[in-house]
Amino acid sequence: MAGLEVGDTLPNAVLTAPDGATINLRDYAGKPLVLYFYPKDDTAGCTREAQDFTALLADFHKAGATVLAVSKDTPAKHRKFAEKYALTVPLASDETGVIETFGAWVAKKLYGREYMGIDRSTWLFDASGKLAKVWRKVKVPGHAEQVLAAVRELA
Repeated sequence: MAGLEVGDTLPNAVLTAPDGATINLRDYAGKPLVLYFYPKDDTAGCTREAQDFTALLADFHKAGATVLAVSKDTPAKHRKFAEKYALTVPLASDETGVIETFGAWVAKKLYGREYMGIDRSTWLFDASGKLAKVWRKVKVPGHAEQVLAAVRELA
């Protein structure tokens, strides 16, 4: 699977915020960054994951980290998703292929049909911008807590 590996540097990549503003990943250098990719807004697993990270967001900030959730959904869809579930975890739209850069755009199979989709994955960068840990094929229950524990271990 191509993409980033532990030890690689945070790429100079651009995402779009729900309000249409540009988000440059390099702007997060200087403190830990939790970047998680999820398949689709307003689906059961993705909603639960966003709710879990929202519930722990203050703890991530207290540990010095920023969290950013990314999918290929549009900024408008992200706004509706965040409003519907009172999400405070920042959401971003990938309109430039960031997910592919990370190696999280993968072949999937459902009911015998193959298609390309987002690998639910989380990427933890340390304060120097180096990739410290990756979780692939994430199972949502307990995942946000695991990531928070890893962030705390960086200190």
